[in-house]
Amino acid sequence: MLLRVFKLFLFLFAVCGAASANAQARDYLLGPGDVISVKVFQSPDLSVDARVSEAGTIPYPLIGDLPVAGLTASAAGSLIAKRLAEGNFVKQPYVTVGIAQFRSVQVSVLGQVARPGKYPMEQSASRVTDVLAIAGGALPAAADAVWLVTHEGDKTRKVEIDIPAIMQAGDLSTNVLVKNGDTIFVPRAPAFYIYGEVQRPGQYRIERGMNATQALAVGGGPNPRGTDRGMRLSRRDAGGELVMREAKPDEPILPDDVLYVRERIF
Repeated sequence: MLLRVFKLFLFLFAVCGAASANAQARDYLLGPGDVISVKVFQSPDLSVDARVSEAGTIPYPLIGDLPVAGLTASAAGSLIAKRLAEGNFVKQPYVTVGIAQFRSVQVSVLGQVARPGKYPMEQSASRVTDVLAIAGGALPAAADAVWLVTHEGDKTRKVEIDIPAIMQAGDLSTNVLVKNGDTIFVPRAPAFYIYGEVQRPGQYRIERGMNATQALAVGGGPNPRGTDRGMRLSRRDAGGELVMREAKPDEPILPDDVLYVRERIF
């Protein structure tokens, strides 16, 4: 009896590391593609690694296909122990289950990223910035803020996440964990337009906090015939009407603003 207790202690000590490694996945629900590691005390033939099938089952010795999808690792261990005891295969089975690979969490990444698509997450603790990195990062035309479309029961929620705030200020509160079925959308950055007597007329990205003077600088400044005085701004008002007026040098630039650089009088 003492020998059995001692061996049990060694068994539990051996799996302690795996259990602590999976502490973050304590509430994680198993799904298709996950790989679990099953350890049965004093039964090496029953200690196996198995991948959860698309049907949500694992093939297990003596028992056959065992449904584990939707269970936590702890609950799966309890189910295996119960089936082993019911079948009189093992008396008083001690079973532990760890997650060797997380594969059932799949997140879609769309929009202005290098490699849009659907990605399986290796870990259950992946955050928005982790997923963006896996997708190759944002393209130069991408906006600073991205959208996370997540599901809570039968409801869909859309969350705006400010990536520069996370990186610059260390604000990790919005770098949320992604869940299976979530979608991250990286929109195109808002743009303004500049034309007239300017070095490089065209469409440009609006940088955070950009004013009219900075916008003119992005366009290369006035050409030899142009002047930075009396620059005109076209902007739609609340009613959707396009209004043209003189732009103030420190006036913030808004999406779809159009700047016109006039020709100098003399």
